[in-house]
Amino acid sequence: MTRKAIYMGPRLKRLRRDLGLTQANMATDLEISPSYVALMERNQRPLTADLLLKLAVTYRIDVATLADDGQEELNARLQSVLREPIFADIDLPALDIADIAASYPAFGEALLRLHTAYGEEQLALAERREGTVGGPTDGPSRADPVNEARAFLAARRNCFPALDDSAAALADELRCVEAMVARLKARHGLTVRFVESSVILGALRWHDQHRDRVYLSQLLDDPARRFQLALQLALLEVRAPIDALIAEGRFETASGRSLARRALTNYWAAALLMPYRPFSRAARKARHDIEALAREFGTSYEQVAHRLTTLQRPGEEGVPFFFLRVDRAGNVSKRLDGAGFPFARHGGACPLWNVHSTFEAPGRVITQRLELPDGQRFISIARTVTAGGGAYSAPVAQRSVALACSAEFATQLVYAEGKDGAGFTPIGIACHLCHRPQCIARSAPPMGRDMAPDEHLESGVPFAFADR
Repeated sequence: MTRKAIYMGPRLKRLRRDLGLTQANMATDLEISPSYVALMERNQRPLTADLLLKLAVTYRIDVATLADDGQEELNARLQSVLREPIFADIDLPALDIADIAASYPAFGEALLRLHTAYGEEQLALAERREGTVGGPTDGPSRADPVNEARAFLAARRNCFPALDDSAAALADELRCVEAMVARLKARHGLTVRFVESSVILGALRWHDQHRDRVYLSQLLDDPARRFQLALQLALLEVRAPIDALIAEGRFETASGRSLARRALTNYWAAALLMPYRPFSRAARKARHDIEALAREFGTSYEQVAHRLTTLQRPGEEGVPFFFLRVDRAGNVSKRLDGAGFPFARHGGACPLWNVHSTFEAPGRVITQRLELPDGQRFISIARTVTAGGGAYSAPVAQRSVALACSAEFATQLVYAEGKDGAGFTPIGIACHLCHRPQCIARSAPPMGRDMAPDEHLESGVPFAFADR
């Protein structure tokens, strides 16, 4: 019977080094020549099934562990990256990419890191060209910490599988507040106390390192309590993987690095409450019904909306969503991009977008079909959310959050039901970037267009401009 031959030179070499063996030592153990070991490590000779079994028996290792070694995940990540337009003119068959993942994993990882760095640099360059307020500049703009952190997240599509895996390993054990409190006590010697907000000066959480206590505001509801406890666990137990991810980023400011670290800490906390695979399955089953998912996982509407932007793990991708949170004045306090949308940096300014009209119907989900000037179409889901509260005198902040995805995913959304005949609302990314001539909601003229006022005709359109 013919035995299947496989090539796994880099993994064989890594195994040998981990065992502290020379090629001659391994050759003696496997009863082959040192030159054959060298050829196998360079993928010039196959590792037969017989030799693979001999390796397992001789060194007491799990064959499945050696045979996989993260190959499938690396292959999925490479497939995802190499589908991007920049590689469109290169013939890259799936089998060739799989061979790279199997035979040259270090090269594959190097390519992924280089691509991520390239993505960050492109985002940073776009910000410098357009300025930190959305307008053109004569030269490079000063580094903006918020934009640095957003670029760090966007370059990775707001998805961090290493943090997802770390959180998933603890999710079953830490489903409730009591379990988290018990872990903090057993593992870290910390006592959790729920106190009046005034005791911790209006804060939500305070880690008193001198008394080994964690104080939480008693005004927090259950989802908020679980999230704050998950944050505390992340700060204590997940520092190393977060440090490793931050080290891969490109930051010019300490504040940008700090904001990115905070975002990753929040990411891990959300992943603990909503583990990637169970949450992804539930999202597909519920057709991305945010309120239903919030009830299923015991989280808030905003937490679920935020988590939906992170489901871009290569090979297990969900619907790519863009997330925006604004206040009544239109100030953007959070922007997350898991989709690479054109309004990722400037979106939110158009008053025709339903993210602004939700304040007229607090707590109600409003859906809208959007069309950008270039013809791209999206589905938008928006609703108001509140922060604070919990007592009559406690301050409350009301904001609006919106999720948007490409219209091609409409069939996967419960919010698109019964809207087959609904039209698309024309919106712009921002007034200074929008060239729609008849928009009565315009607040500024578009860049690069000459104003064309006509004293003999009042069109009702502010900042009328020449068509050419």
